[in-house]
Amino acid sequence: MHSLSSQVARPLCSPSSHSRYFRFLSLSLPIFHSSKSHPKIFTISPKAPLLTVRNCTSISAKPSSELRNKRSNSDSDEKLRALRELFSKPTVGIDAYIIPSQDAHQSEFIAECYMRRAYISGFTGSAGTAVVTKDKAALWTDGRYFLQAEKQLSSSWILMRAGSLGVPTTIEWLNDVLAPGGRVGIDPFLFSSDAAEELKQGIAKKNHELVFLYDKNLVDEVWNKSRPKPPNKPIRVHDLKYAGVDVASKLLFLRSELADSGSSAMVISMLDEIAWLLNLRGSDVPHSPVMYAYLIVETDKAKLFIDTYKVSTEVMDHLKNAGIELRPYDSILSEVEGLAAQGANVWLDISSVNAAIVKTFNSACERYYQSLESKTKSKTKMYDDSNGWSGGPTGIYRVSPISLAKAVKNDSELEGMRSCHLRDAAALVQFWVWMEEQIKKNVKLTEVEVADKLLEFRSAQPGFLDTSFDTISGSGANGAIIHYRAEPDSCSVVDDKKLFLLDSGGQYVDGTTDITRTVHFGEPPSRQKECFTRVLQFAMQGHIALDQAVFPENTPGFVLDAFARSSLWKIGLDYRHGTGHGVGAALNVHEGPQGISFRFGNMTPLQKGMIVSNEPGYYEDHAFGIRIENLLVVKEVDTPNRFGGIGYLGFEKLTFVPIQAKLIDSSLLSAAEFDWLNEYHSQVWEKVSPLVDGCAREWLWNNTRPLVKL
Repeated sequence: MHSLSSQVARPLCSPSSHSRYFRFLSLSLPIFHSSKSHPKIFTISPKAPLLTVRNCTSISAKPSSELRNKRSNSDSDEKLRALRELFSKPTVGIDAYIIPSQDAHQSEFIAECYMRRAYISGFTGSAGTAVVTKDKAALWTDGRYFLQAEKQLSSSWILMRAGSLGVPTTIEWLNDVLAPGGRVGIDPFLFSSDAAEELKQGIAKKNHELVFLYDKNLVDEVWNKSRPKPPNKPIRVHDLKYAGVDVASKLLFLRSELADSGSSAMVISMLDEIAWLLNLRGSDVPHSPVMYAYLIVETDKAKLFIDTYKVSTEVMDHLKNAGIELRPYDSILSEVEGLAAQGANVWLDISSVNAAIVKTFNSACERYYQSLESKTKSKTKMYDDSNGWSGGPTGIYRVSPISLAKAVKNDSELEGMRSCHLRDAAALVQFWVWMEEQIKKNVKLTEVEVADKLLEFRSAQPGFLDTSFDTISGSGANGAIIHYRAEPDSCSVVDDKKLFLLDSGGQYVDGTTDITRTVHFGEPPSRQKECFTRVLQFAMQGHIALDQAVFPENTPGFVLDAFARSSLWKIGLDYRHGTGHGVGAALNVHEGPQGISFRFGNMTPLQKGMIVSNEPGYYEDHAFGIRIENLLVVKEVDTPNRFGGIGYLGFEKLTFVPIQAKLIDSSLLSAAEFDWLNEYHSQVWEKVSPLVDGCAREWLWNNTRPLVKL
């Protein structure tokens, strides 16, 4: 395993040290762009309160649907008024406040009690950043959510379509609307260290000051008693037959990485990394089998910071056998301070570890050296002009080695993924049979009812645990909202007059699925049908091109993105999302560092064993959306030649569900594409038919029969 970062092994307190490495931006932070320099010490307002770690402590809870469905201008105005009143408190004293999407672990999906941006703005998409000043409120989100944000934001909010021509970044906007010398407040637990530093440097151009508010989150103050309770469900051991590698071996790998980097400890905050490393799974976060925790791994011990009431006797024994000690979740900062006091060399992935933790370590470093300086009259024995402080605590800025190790699946993980995808396919076949029957009977079905029924079919499959994300059940124009979520009081009816896009997935004990299919239950007018079938065919061409791609080792995903888009580009069409994302094995449905995206910053090469989605599409705002998604495994490919002595890679399909034939005009397909489609459907029948019977088996046969080119 190797890191994509350059190593820095100097004291964090040294004014001369810095690090440069490839930055992988979270989709939930569209406001931050390239930053390669990471100074070690934050200059924070002296008015910032003392450090504390917060958790959800409210008494009563309201369902998220209530928060979403009862929006009004007066409701939004009242929340903004209450938030702005807090700006002038003596312990706050700010002119603007930034509310990101994340929790303290930079998670994409978060527990409801941490959905602060959704609460204050009313926008429920997973990616976005809200900024509130004394007289303005703005929300940034990316192209997947433009239409959703238009619907959900009240007139009190300005929608900033991030990435669109002429739309300022958050930093640019703050520098424009605030008078010079303003104070911008953030909750440092909710920003990665490097994101906070970039923000600090960006607003400093107009002499603004970044203020870390450690002891309170201002949105929580407004939310007050209606804020949901924290998750409290027990965690479980992820069986070795699914994990493939035991905890001892994973810790041995990590400690080898620590030794190679000159580190004596590593702070791990990404929830999926902790779950993978310790072979544990939880249910604290919707759709993701993870638990809220921190982990510190040292050369001779490890400590898991978690609420102990979640730990069963079985889990306790599992951890003890691996040499893992338990600590309270909210004691992480004091433990980090202790590492500095001991003179530890601490590995910090500042792209994911939150600013509160890094600042705590920085401050403890400073105290360590100040203490040494006060105890001696001469600094010659402890200071080196070229290297800075020696013999004391240091910070090593590198990308976490766990991320890449987790992304490259072992044989057991791949077997689990193959198995759960076939069971998932069986559930989808049964679902589509039911759907077609209901449509033929003229039964009125809403998008929500359709999603609920799909959950019933999945739940009947062995090993099913949860959905892997909120099902996107979009009829007609709603299919054009890339991350649409149907609500009971506002959703559309699914019928035989419109296209229907269904993007869904499941979490199983042995794997994670994610699949999209677009269908039509009737016969649209010829003009409409031609438009739909051509768009679908272009998506299909992109899908086939990528699925058949062979590429050299060390090829980053953005290079392959062009394969999927090429047929759309030929006629001036495109889509506002990456072609593919990494997928975890019985973990997060969106996983890094790999991906297939036009975002040039991700230079992670695809490697054998990685899993990615392939989901080209086309969306016509307020009309329809089309997307076809399969999951693929990167595999080795034999080629006649190996130029430069390097190997070549390709893809193995994981998803086996029919692609609706009536939406494909076979006359538009090339002979190679025609053969690919028939071969794919042949594999679907071969692999899935043993798992279904009766009407489902008949439906599967009818939808996988070879197409005849006219």
